[in-house]
Amino acid sequence: MAEYRLETPIPEEDARKLRVGDVVYLSGTIVTARDAAHRRVLEVLNKGEKLPIDLKGLAIYHCGPVIKKVGEEWQIFGGGPTTSTRMEIFEAEFIQKTGIRAVIGKGGMGDKTAEAMKRFGAFYATFPGGASALAIKAVRRVKEVFWLDLGIPEAMWVLEVENFGPLLVAIDSCGDNLHKKVSLKASEKLNSILKEI
Repeated sequence: MAEYRLETPIPEEDARKLRVGDVVYLSGTIVTARDAAHRRVLEVLNKGEKLPIDLKGLAIYHCGPVIKKVGEEWQIFGGGPTTSTRMEIFEAEFIQKTGIRAVIGKGGMGDKTAEAMKRFGAFYATFPGGASALAIKAVRRVKEVFWLDLGIPEAMWVLEVENFGPLLVAIDSCGDNLHKKVSLKASEKLNSILKEI
């Protein structure tokens, strides 16, 4: 297990050197995106239109932040991770079509996402659940917001962060998936216990 400090946009070679169990701190630009934003990104790209921001090399954060306008500026008051499995139906295509290098969330992702990460040189990292205060401490400013018509939690928020983390690499670009391994191990243990009963 190693510790890395990366800056966005993340070069593919930097994403590919990470392994499951590594700890990452990110600086630069990260963009929040939940279900509705994922859906809209793919709709826009599938129509041959341009996104309001180039996501290549950036990190997508599965998060519905608590953000409010104070004077002329947006301020973030909460920013814990959303359960990532909700985005599994979108993520492989999202990775392929946007060129993102990192996906951040909680709870893990599935085989399609892991395969896309292997193919395109990306990684999935978990942010500690329940640590919203830690997340917003790393946010230097809210740079932009897109698609506010989706609602504040579902809009795409562009955040400038410094040492955002600790992020635990749970899927690497080799396709290794920590959550899947833990789940398989738990199933094996459960079967072993059930046989003894």
